[in-house]
This record gives sequence, C-alpha cells and structure tokens, in this order.
Amino acid sequence: MTTIGIIGFLAAILVMITGAYRGVKPITLTLLASIVVILTNGMDVWYSLARVPAFDEVLGRGGYAFGFGRAINSFFFLFVASSIYAVIMDKTGCTGSIGAQMVKWFGAKNVMVVVYFFTVILTFGGVNLFVVFFAALPIAYVMFKEANLPRALIMAPMGAGGAGITMTTLPGTPSLTNMIPGRFLETPLTSAPVFSLVLAAAIVALTLLYFRYAEKAARRKNEAFTFPVGFDATSITGAKAELPHPAKAFIPILFLPLFIILSSAFGAPYARDGIQLTVLAMVLGAVLCMVLNHKKVTRSSLKTWTTDGATNGLMALMALAAIIGFGAVVSSAPAFQYVIAWVMGLELSVYWKGLVSTGVISGIVGSSSGGAQIVMENLTPHFIAAAEAGANIQVLHRLLAMSAGTLDTLPHVSAIFVFLGVIGCTHKEAYKYLFWGTLVIPTFVTIMGVIAATIIW
Repeated sequence: MTTIGIIGFLAAILVMITGAYRGVKPITLTLLASIVVILTNGMDVWYSLARVPAFDEVLGRGGYAFGFGRAINSFFFLFVASSIYAVIMDKTGCTGSIGAQMVKWFGAKNVMVVVYFFTVILTFGGVNLFVVFFAALPIAYVMFKEANLPRALIMAPMGAGGAGITMTTLPGTPSLTNMIPGRFLETPLTSAPVFSLVLAAAIVALTLLYFRYAEKAARRKNEAFTFPVGFDATSITGAKAELPHPAKAFIPILFLPLFIILSSAFGAPYARDGIQLTVLAMVLGAVLCMVLNHKKVTRSSLKTWTTDGATNGLMALMALAAIIGFGAVVSSAPAFQYVIAWVMGLELSVYWKGLVSTGVISGIVGSSSGGAQIVMENLTPHFIAAAEAGANIQVLHRLLAMSAGTLDTLPHVSAIFVFLGVIGCTHKEAYKYLFWGTLVIPTFVTIMGVIAATIIW
C-alpha cells in the first residue's frame, strides 16, 4: 500500500500540473488530485475530504475542507486589505504615476530590472510577498506597457524578486523561511553573512542574465503587452497630466515597509502578529492614499473601489485555499509519513542531507517555510550533533533556508495559482518565467554553496 500511495502522490501532482497547463480551475483541480491521493492511500473518501479535526491544527492534518477553511480563516483580511489597497492606488492614478516616473528615471529598456529590485526592496523591508504582488502589479503594468513586453513576462522579475534572495539568502532578511532554522539552531538571522552575500550576488547575476535572455526571446517572437481580460486600464492609460504628482503616489507605497519596520523595531503590540501588522499597514496606506488624492475620491467611487477590491482579493484567496486543502489531504496520507522518514534517513553529509531533505519536503508540501519547519522538527538533533563535530552551524542555517527555496515553486504550488490568476495568465503562458528565476537558478546556486561548504568546512 505504501508503494501505491507514493505512486498516488506522483499521479496527483501530475494531475495538478497537467490540469494547470490546460487551464482547469484550482478548486476542481485540487479536488480531483485529492481523490487520487485518497484512493491510492486507502483513505475514506468523505472523511478525508470533509473532516475537521480538533487536533494537530499546526500540521493541518485534516480533510480538504479543513485545509480550505483554515486558509480562509488565516488569510481573509490579508487578501481583502491588500486587494483594496491595490485598487485604491490604481484608481487614484498613483500606480500610473509611479510607473511613469520609474520609466522616466530608468528607461523602458530596464523595466525588468527595476521591477525586480523594487520587489526585492519591499520584501526585504518585511512586506509580505502577497501584499507586494497586489501593490506592485499595477505599477508593473504601466512599465511593461511602456516597454511593450508581454504581460506574462512580469512573473519573471516579480517571482525572482519576491521568492528569491529576500526569502532565503540575504543575511538579516525577515522572512519566515530564514527565521525557522534560527529558532531551532539558535543562530542569528544574519548567519554566515559573507557566505550569504556571495551566494546572493551569484543569484542576482544569473537572474539578470536570464532577464536579458527572456526579454530578447519575447521581442524575437514579437510578443506585445496586453491588459488582462476585463481589466479597467483607464487610470493607467489616461493622460499623464491627469496623474497625481509622483510624490503623492510614492508616499503611500513607501509608507508600507517603513510602518512595518518601525512597528517591529519599537515592539508595537500589534506587531507581534505579522498578519495583523500587515493588514493594519495596508489599511493605513489606503487611507493615506485617499487623503493625499482626496479630490479623486467620492462616496460612489469609494464604494465601488472597496467592493471590487474585496471581490478580487477573495477570488485570489479561493485559489490559495484550494491548494492548501489539497495539502491537508496529502499530509494526512499514510505514504506521506513514509516519504518523510525516507528523506530523513538518507545517509549523506550534513550539508547534502540538509539540501535534499529540505528541498524534497518543501517541494511536496509546496511551501518553503512548511518544508523547513518539518525538516527542523525532525533533524535538529542531527544538525546540532554535526555542528559539534565540526560543521559550521551558521553556514548550515543559510543552506537550509536556501534549500527550502529550491523546489518550493513547482507548478502545483498554491502561490503560483494565486499570482497567475491575478495577472490573468495560464501556467502555459507564464510558468516558464518562474521556473528559471525561482527554481533553476536558486537550486544551482544552492548546490554550489553546498559543494563549497563541504570543501571548506
């Protein structure tokens, strides 16, 4: 049954990938994949789909509906607030103004690099990737329209910028993926700073080379920019003279990281909960945007903007919840525990074991932080013993965080469905840009880091 169950995992992931490329919607797709896992693992169909356990909520070992509901409960206000903020920034003309100003500063030929570093700066400042995506996407629309590059290509700089060095590699980055190894190994967020910066520089260099290649390929194919179906581009395509002054546009978006960083630094009570802090930042940012551009705000427009924003946010959240529901079914399957035991039992050197175990588990659960958490819960004594025997524990911290960011962006991962849904692209159109920037390049550099660590330490 274990062998059949593992085959079921592979078949379910194949269903997810194939369906995603054929445009099947997340809820239908994840239910089909869940049934494959359930049947091949000898699980009760209804119980596995609908049960809501009163235990083990952290690991999410419940039915599909439990995982789905947990995601809605956890991220409802984050997605709604982020989407409303994005709509208000867009409709007041702020995103159009920011995009036009950035094109003026850096030129249309550098839009991919600008969007990349813009995303890097915001995520390194502690702004949640989902928030950054909602907030920065309209700005990217303006810039890519000016450069006449295909909309799908936006996924390259935004994906690499948000799920790259600021998630795993830069010393001091406030991401959960960087925090988890430190909690278990008692190492700082700035672990192995020189080693980390060298690897981060390698990732940036390879990423920028890929951007150049991808842009040239798009232009060779004469691919042009188009707005998503149903997208109201009035505030973006309107006369530049009608856009707000760049200062009024930049202030709300700069407010986000500053508020988050300062609230955390001064130990504000609301900063203890990352989601609460982010939601408050988004609400205050939206209010600040409206105050600065009050002449464009009416009772009617405010009603429309908040309604549209909430609806868009909920639609994106539903896609995330569906994938998390599938993950709850997978984590409850008997074969899942066997896979974890097998990975943890691999006889490898500590750095290679950290890479393989964290990468594989992160790929299965579709989450860098989830994979890192599972690995650290099971292998921390092994890692600490290796450090006592001579391994560099800070380098190990960095490599564990980076390993979590290797296979965590396979096509079945929840965030990918969310981002592609928001941008209005299919896996077939846009996943290739994520594949190279968030999977191939980080994996290659992490392997090089493991080889260097094995030789030096």
